[in-house]
Amino acid sequence: MILITGGAGFIGANFVLDWLAGRDEAVLNLDKLTYAGNMETLASLRDDPRHIFVKGDIGDSALVAGLLARHQPRAIVNFAAESHVDRSIHGPEDFIETNIVGTFRLLEAVRAYWNGLEGEARAVFRFLHVSTDEVYGSLAPTEAAFTETHRYEPNSPYSASKAASDHLVRAYHHTYGLPVLTTNCSNNYGPYHFPEKLIPLMIVNALAGKPLPVYGDGMQVRDWLYVKDHCCAIRRVLEAGQPGEVYNVGGWNEKPNIAIVNIVCDLLDELRPKNDGGSYKTQITYVKDRPGHDRRYAIDASKIQRELGWKPAETFETGIRKTVQWYLANPDWVAHVQSGAYRDWVQTQYATS
Repeated sequence: MILITGGAGFIGANFVLDWLAGRDEAVLNLDKLTYAGNMETLASLRDDPRHIFVKGDIGDSALVAGLLARHQPRAIVNFAAESHVDRSIHGPEDFIETNIVGTFRLLEAVRAYWNGLEGEARAVFRFLHVSTDEVYGSLAPTEAAFTETHRYEPNSPYSASKAASDHLVRAYHHTYGLPVLTTNCSNNYGPYHFPEKLIPLMIVNALAGKPLPVYGDGMQVRDWLYVKDHCCAIRRVLEAGQPGEVYNVGGWNEKPNIAIVNIVCDLLDELRPKNDGGSYKTQITYVKDRPGHDRRYAIDASKIQRELGWKPAETFETGIRKTVQWYLANPDWVAHVQSGAYRDWVQTQYATS
């Protein structure tokens, strides 16, 4: 068995679904079920005995210790995190509590559990911490992409909290010998993405006839990684990564935000044409940029390809088409996550300047 934390969120749930689609090893799934945790994503596993779900917080030391003692997982993959930059700007305390304090308490429980293991069980145990490229800060247009040795320069409460968690994970390896692995990924996209993030927000708003809000001039550059490629990379790192090592995971797809929005509009124009024959691009609206908005992220994923043989299977063109098609085919999932609280948040966050 493996333990997945945050396994009802976007990336975590995709990982759980892909894991159980490809193997019989059971998953113990611990998730706090905040706004971004969605059990509907895992509906296909409702009667699957290989999926054991527990609602709870990684910061609940007694709960985590009890789960570890009872289920004896051979590995832990830590997805649990507050992850939306805009929310961290408006309410940073939750990010400090979950991403720093929660990770610390999880590490303490895992260290105690690992210290009690013997022989082969102790030797093969791994703790994989899933992080982000945002810990490295912002790149100039011509700077080389982030490598695993790039200096940490976080610029938002979210990225600062993730940087702190990365440092804790590293420290627990170097101080206590805990066999940890860390992955730093670029922007993920794909099925089951909560519609406050750029790509699903554009799809949902376009279909609803609402404005497509683009921050500033829309020229912020990100590297885009299809979520199932990310899940594959994590499985590979868990299988063959060297304890104490960091692996950057990217899609080799640098694009400015406005280009992403235009691509989404082009696909919707093709796959779900508007009744009036016009383009969804007419709904694009530029809004005031957010504070401290990093200009460019880019991941150099050479190390994971060179050492572990992983590279993304999807190009951006194939991945974004699959993503748009998924949202068009799953309107009920989208409707159910659009609660009143979600609509209020989007209205507040993306008010036109």
